[in-house]
Amino acid sequence: MESQRNLLLIGLLFVSFLIYQQWGKDHSPKPVNTEQTTTQTHSGQSNNLPQAPGDVNATPADDGAHGQLITVQSDVLKLTIDTRGGDIVEADLLKYAKTEKNKNPVQLLNINGAHKYTARSGLIGDNGLAKGQRPVYSVDKKAFKLAAGQKQVTVPLTYTGQNGVVYHKLITLDKGSYDVKVDYKVTNNENKPISVQQFAELKQTTQKAKGGFFGHPNYRGGAYSSDNTRYEKYSFGDIKEKPLNINTKGGWVAMLQHYFAAAWVPPQNQESTLYSRYQDGFAHIGFISAKKEIAPGQTGQLTSSIWIGPELQDKMAAVAPHLDLTVDYGWLWFISQPLFKFLKFLHSIVGNWGVAIILITLIVKGVMYPLTRAQYTSMAKMRILQPKMKELRERYADDRQKQSQAMMELYKKEKVNPLGGCFPIALQMPIFIALYWAFLGSVELRHAPFIFWIHDLSAQDPYYILPVLMGISMFMIQKMSPTAVADPMQQKIMQFMPVAFTVFFLFFPAGLVLYWLVSNCVTLIQQTLIYRELEKKGLHSRDKKEKKK
Repeated sequence: MESQRNLLLIGLLFVSFLIYQQWGKDHSPKPVNTEQTTTQTHSGQSNNLPQAPGDVNATPADDGAHGQLITVQSDVLKLTIDTRGGDIVEADLLKYAKTEKNKNPVQLLNINGAHKYTARSGLIGDNGLAKGQRPVYSVDKKAFKLAAGQKQVTVPLTYTGQNGVVYHKLITLDKGSYDVKVDYKVTNNENKPISVQQFAELKQTTQKAKGGFFGHPNYRGGAYSSDNTRYEKYSFGDIKEKPLNINTKGGWVAMLQHYFAAAWVPPQNQESTLYSRYQDGFAHIGFISAKKEIAPGQTGQLTSSIWIGPELQDKMAAVAPHLDLTVDYGWLWFISQPLFKFLKFLHSIVGNWGVAIILITLIVKGVMYPLTRAQYTSMAKMRILQPKMKELRERYADDRQKQSQAMMELYKKEKVNPLGGCFPIALQMPIFIALYWAFLGSVELRHAPFIFWIHDLSAQDPYYILPVLMGISMFMIQKMSPTAVADPMQQKIMQFMPVAFTVFFLFFPAGLVLYWLVSNCVTLIQQTLIYRELEKKGLHSRDKKEKKK
């Protein structure tokens, strides 16, 4: 049986492998969900998908045809709206700076530059506005702003068709909210019923996102939720190769990137069709609602909303079911979510994310202490049994079955669990991975300062002080841990591990490195206490003598 340190290193390497494996999944095409195979078809081959507007593959910026650009601003959002179609063509997140040095707000949607990204919406159907050319709405002013004391601000867009039908499109921003309401009020002034449907889609160029490196999420692409699928990523490659076509009650469609998301949410109590298409280097993902009949002289209303902003789990969950899953916590999201909620609770008490990370590390290590103690005790007992185990191997060298039986009897007699040293490490692996993704995927840690030189816990340490300290602490743990490894090559590999992991952690976010550093420091303290206890029981003195030799 190898030493505790050797097992721990193997565990860390395995964690690293899983992290790399999960990171790689974000950059590779995802297979088709078996639940979708009966409902997905290629464009032009589906009879279920309602007819899309004639210019669905065109945007105002493509041919220069657009109306007046107006702005609406709340305390957290500033949107630019094109009166042609009433599309949201720019979105500035006023509370989030682009970088630590560049204090200009993050622009999630935009129609300028190489990367174009807009939120389009309108009415289609027998009497929809998107039949032929899109309407140019009228509006009474160019700028709207949430005034002091107001709870919301609304942009009223109006268009009157040739048939006398009046269309009102209302875009409403609430104070402190990233959930934008988009409502239509259609007054039928004809002498016969009319039928309309609403469509809403996100459209952006499919060029690869810049930046990102090992360990940092870099996914940019689509995602959706339906009544059969809680959450599914739908990459640009998926959109291009197998257009989405799903009939569902409720659900949503989104475009994701690290920390931020835009998501159209149809009425959750109504049937909709989720769709996607790819054309001219643009990916589209959206929904089309069921038809709404409006009787003569009546006014019909259609509603939807769009989330434009940071991936704030609690607030997104309140907008639509499973929308909070857009926060990329990997395959251990069910562990990451409660851990982050607890981390957030600690932050509400101490007011510093770095201190909250230290506290959650201390708590996790404290909870795991009984297992750690059992692990060290088991490893110590196994080392003491090495001579007897060697004797049994030699005695039953030609009979594997008798050798195994003798070993089991020895374990039973000495009350030793041969897996006692492995189980605690295996149990901690999911926690390590879950915390890793919680630190990487949570926008709350973006640009969050700690102390002194650490101004952003989501970015790497600019002076590499934390990774170096982490490497030193790892070296000290290795020196304190007794080992039964005799092979010179293995000993050299073991000695090189702290250096390798220091280099490895140079590129990790400072928050994650802080967690590992504090965890190592706690391990050193726990080791000292456990070894003293084992010495009193006579279980550790042998290891010390062997180490001196």
